Amino acid sequence: MEHVLEERFIAPLPVKLIGDKAYDSDPLDENLKQQGIEMVAPHRSNRKKKKTQDGRKLRRYKRRWKVERFFAWLFNYRRCVVRYEYKEENFKAFILLACMLILLKQFMR
Repeated sequence: MEHVLEERFIAPLPVKLIGDKAYDSDPLDENLKQQGIEMVAPHRSNRKKKKTQDGRKLRRYKRRWKVERFFAWLFNYRRCVVRYEYKEENFKAFILLACMLILLKQFMR
């Protein structure tokens, strides 16, 4: 999780971080709280400890389909799926180029 936060595109840390059931971890919640980030993730069905979130926070989780749809659009570009580039900077540039093309397609309709 720390690597995900280090590789973000924007300078400030996010206020809320939305994850799936795999992110339901009390140590992870505590680590993110120390950084000032609120973790929003549904609890696993086999959780032994007391629940830490109510249904109000999980409304944001229900809108995660927008992000998942974006990644589906991103994977329409083969160069983003199969990493042909040796250098990380070149691969990141192609990801950003695909993001710009996806954004432009939305405005060209």
